[in-house]
Amino acid sequence: MTTASSARADERWLAPRRGRWRELLLLAAAIGITALAYLNLNLATTGAPPENMATLAGGMAGIALLFHLVLWWRARYADPVILPVVTLLNGLGLVMLHRLDIAEGRSLGAGVASRQLMWTALAVVVAMAVLVLLRDHRVLRRVTWTCALLGFVLLLSPLVPGLGVANYGSRIWIGIGPFSFQPGEVAKILLTIFFAGYLVGARDALSTAGPRLLGLQLPRGRDLGPILMVWVLSILILVFEKDLGSSLLFFGLFVAMLYVATERLSWVLLGLTMFAGGAVLAWRLFGHVQQRVTMWLDPFSPEALSVSNQVPLGLMGMANGGLLGTGLGRGRPDLTYFAESDFIMPSFAEELGLAGFMAMVVLYGILVQRGLRVALGSRDGFGTLLAAGLSFSVALQVFVVVGGVTRVIPLTGLTTPFLSAGGSSLLANWTIAALLLRLSHDARAPIPLDDEPTPTGDSPAARAAALQRGTPAAESGRAHGTGPQASPRVVMA
Repeated sequence: MTTASSARADERWLAPRRGRWRELLLLAAAIGITALAYLNLNLATTGAPPENMATLAGGMAGIALLFHLVLWWRARYADPVILPVVTLLNGLGLVMLHRLDIAEGRSLGAGVASRQLMWTALAVVVAMAVLVLLRDHRVLRRVTWTCALLGFVLLLSPLVPGLGVANYGSRIWIGIGPFSFQPGEVAKILLTIFFAGYLVGARDALSTAGPRLLGLQLPRGRDLGPILMVWVLSILILVFEKDLGSSLLFFGLFVAMLYVATERLSWVLLGLTMFAGGAVLAWRLFGHVQQRVTMWLDPFSPEALSVSNQVPLGLMGMANGGLLGTGLGRGRPDLTYFAESDFIMPSFAEELGLAGFMAMVVLYGILVQRGLRVALGSRDGFGTLLAAGLSFSVALQVFVVVGGVTRVIPLTGLTTPFLSAGGSSLLANWTIAALLLRLSHDARAPIPLDDEPTPTGDSPAARAAALQRGTPAAESGRAHGTGPQASPRVVMA
């Protein structure tokens, strides 16, 4: 048996399971839970089964199954857990939005839930387009600086006169005619691509160069430029757009990806020090930051209540839910301001209790864990950093939202991924899910030895032969993360 044929035999023997049937079973469970919750809600509020069951539950089922078929077609080795978890979160969000529509007396056609379902359909179409058009995630590395430019432009676009829209003290929206959009959600993805592309090329200098102090490898002065730039950008967002959540999200995302790239604790300590210094400075200088801190430290004080009673209402709603909740349709989550967006988690906590609240948090934990697992299994450094960054962006956003409503940190204006009402948030988070699915397919799929040449210019068969001979071609494949040695599933004879 020749080397190539024996390698192909070993590859077939060690090829991973595709997991699409497991994904289909998990999708059926997710859709079933959503339909059961929708049925329970209508029985509690009207005493009869819903007449429009096919509209929400059936629409969500059709959207998820269509996405599943695209995975069969374009990414059959993708992670089988990500799509069911995202579908369940999105479906439960639709149920809660429908429950709030009932409380506010809105019909199904004019309610928030039907609009959210249409945005979900559009977001899934965009996510499927990402899967179909993006055949190799390494292509994104070629547009590193383009993503940086577009990300910064989008992030600062709400400050443009006539384009930006100020809502409730924050200037994080842009308005075009009757439509409004939150550009920070798209900028989050673009800047994650930029961070991954930059750090994969600069990680050697960032991790090895510089003096040592008290056992820590300190960065050189000239290597501080990127983290200083992101720090200044986060301060600008906090000052001019009055958006504490996005400021914390982007700076924390960069520091987390910097640690993944360098594995140096000194960068984390430096980042935390810079953020703490910026937060204290902002608290001393800006009134809106002082108001948020007052609402955080003592939300029931006269000073805090004169600004807003949103946090106390959310806390009392969660306390009313107790351990097991009042039951779907039997609470009053509509008493809290922005219950369909910023405070949708307290809405779940009131009607599903602490048990349901923690179940939602566990679902996010599973999603982040699967994303970090993709990062660990990636065959190239850029894929590792990109998967880790996308996972951290979801984790940080959930932490900021949940921490704000439970008084762990000051309240911010971020949306809860997949749950909160909002088209821009759904588009961005479904795109993140699609990118994680593409990265997981690229990490788990066996490398065919007779495939077409890769972007490095050499075929997998040539790299395999070069690897056995120890020639520079093997080093090229290893440097670009395309060589078969990067995956333990491909065994050379």
